[in-house]
Amino acid sequence: MAALALAGIALMAFLGAPIFTVLSSLALLGFSLSGLPVSALIVDIYSQFSNNPVLYTIPIFTFAGFILAESKASVRVVNFSQAVLGWMPGGLAVVALVACAAFTAFTGASGVTIIALGGLLFPVLVKGRYSEGFSLGLLTASGSLGLLFFPSLPIIIYGVVAETSITQLFAAGIVPGLLLIVILSLVSAVYAVRARTETTRASLKNILKATSEAKWELLIPVILVVGIFGGFFTLGEVASIMVAYALLVEMFIHRDISLRQIPAIVRESMVLVGAIFIIFSSALALTTYMIDAEIPMRILAFIQAHISSKVAFLLALNVFLLFVGCIMDIYSALVVVVPLIVPIATSYGVNPVHLGIIFLTNLEIGYLTPPVGMNLFISCIRFSRPVLEVCRASIPFILALLAGLALITYLPGLSLWLVEHFGIR
Repeated sequence: MAALALAGIALMAFLGAPIFTVLSSLALLGFSLSGLPVSALIVDIYSQFSNNPVLYTIPIFTFAGFILAESKASVRVVNFSQAVLGWMPGGLAVVALVACAAFTAFTGASGVTIIALGGLLFPVLVKGRYSEGFSLGLLTASGSLGLLFFPSLPIIIYGVVAETSITQLFAAGIVPGLLLIVILSLVSAVYAVRARTETTRASLKNILKATSEAKWELLIPVILVVGIFGGFFTLGEVASIMVAYALLVEMFIHRDISLRQIPAIVRESMVLVGAIFIIFSSALALTTYMIDAEIPMRILAFIQAHISSKVAFLLALNVFLLFVGCIMDIYSALVVVVPLIVPIATSYGVNPVHLGIIFLTNLEIGYLTPPVGMNLFISCIRFSRPVLEVCRASIPFILALLAGLALITYLPGLSLWLVEHFGIR
């Protein structure tokens, strides 16, 4: 019966059933086979939603992202990036990478980046002679690039859970984060040369003009940095301030949005939040079963029992974390897995700060990885494309990011140089 049920679930997925139904079915099957009450699953999901201090900020950040997306803020940010970087081979793709990385760092949410910038950049890339498949994969991959940069929320959570200096982690993430952008930029440049895509001429006049036009949007990182790390506001308060600031700028300064548009923006943003939360709940259900079945613990125990060298451990760790990225959202992984791997990694001589960058890079790639890679599903919703098409388009970028992960893993100096050179505590 279990085999038949599993085959039925696989057939559902093959026939294009919504991903949340597949994940929920797997979780319910697992609970049924384990003899665990399904009611415990519902209670656990409710508990996670009611007690998680991060989740309640998602609707607020999403609303802020939609305000910026519905206005011409994205146009101004892209124009600024294009004025500075558009002269390069594959310049428009590099602009997309840099703009998305900056936006993710500002908002702290990968999905918001795809929502806010994806709708603008996708047609611009296609018009610039980039194929739809390349553009789709690029924007899906770009959504999580800023997670290693200040003021990334996952880095803060890792620092708290692992009891590691958050200041050191932010410093350690700078070079690896730039490395990933450079690698994807090289991939884009090679593609652009072959496809003979368009470039723009560099001009100081254009740079100054674009900077002047985007100055209000460029203040967003200042608000986040001063607000959170100056100790003035909590994350939820900063999210609310971002909404107020975005409304002030876009309604009264630029006048891109009228009061009549607000109800529609609220409706559209909350429909998306609802879709994300349904997927998140389904993924959490499957995660709960896997934790109850002790699957992550068994994998880690196997690694510890059969691996003796640091090099082999790091390889196995990356495989394990990529697996974790396939089945867990980033915040669940941070809370559940970090306490398990930190003492084991320390026993192999892995610096906790370096481990944090490895961990987050893996989960950054996990945003692109089936079955619950959040970027894949947000891209499906944002661009109205089938999930398999988004997966295929993302493969070249996943491979490029894996190459960057290998460098970050086996060259610890990339992460630790700034920390050690400047004596950051």
